[in-house]
Amino acid sequence: MRTSTRWLGLLALAGSPAVAQERAQLVTALERRIAQSAGGGAVVGLYVHDLRTTDSILINADLRFHAASTMKVPVMIQVFREVDAGRLRLQDALAVTDTFRSIADTSHYRLDRADDSDSSLYARVGRTASVRELVELMITVSSNLATNILIDRVRSDSVQAAMRAIGADSMLVLRGVEDGAAFRAGLNNTTTARALGQIFVALAEGRAASPASCGQMLAVLARQRFRDAIPAGLPRNTRVAHKTGTITALHHDGGVIYVGGRPRYVLVVLTRGLEDRRASAALIADLTRMIHESLEGPVIR
Repeated sequence: MRTSTRWLGLLALAGSPAVAQERAQLVTALERRIAQSAGGGAVVGLYVHDLRTTDSILINADLRFHAASTMKVPVMIQVFREVDAGRLRLQDALAVTDTFRSIADTSHYRLDRADDSDSSLYARVGRTASVRELVELMITVSSNLATNILIDRVRSDSVQAAMRAIGADSMLVLRGVEDGAAFRAGLNNTTTARALGQIFVALAEGRAASPASCGQMLAVLARQRFRDAIPAGLPRNTRVAHKTGTITALHHDGGVIYVGGRPRYVLVVLTRGLEDRRASAALIADLTRMIHESLEGPVIR
């Protein structure tokens, strides 16, 4: 396993040898757990940002991964920035279509409900859905169809500009989902653990859009229905505002973890090389548990 690890200590106690040793031991333990997955074949990008102290734990934080469905968070952010600017309303109705144009050659491609994690929206093709409904489906059940409809409305170049504005330049959102011609041309949505983490930090700090819009987005993220990764490593009923992403041999999860009703830290784990979804979920959950115990004490399920 190739790793590039840093502990950046900005705590008042950062000069304490005991604190430095504790953090070094945590990083070593995290790397050991990663190495155990798939006989050392798992590649992991990890980013932790303590929202109280601004300390960070970084393991391969700048290694680039296919973003999978984590790119839906930047799309949501641009939707709310459009709402803040008065160019869009959450109650606006958008046409539901399952046919889109490739960014590679402008050819048409069609989404298949069988390849989508949510099929409910396909029953409404030819009708409309509100922006609010589409955002909910895009995030909570990771609807590809809702995502492409919203990207067509807010445009990928505007999404990219929003990412630059909040300092997450390494999150690249070039296109909608299932654009086969673009995939074959190497035009993919990609991210690093650091970039996705910076997005969640901006949401937690209320600067990804207006503070009110950030609050609404965090509420949507907290309704995420896929909970076998980060939430599985936390104490029962812990609030997590997060987004997952999975495609073949890729499994990601990242978000804001709350303690005592307040955002406590941001965690992002990107994984590549594990085809067994149960193995990748267990890896992410284990890393989460180790980090949470280091910050907050033993996890009791």
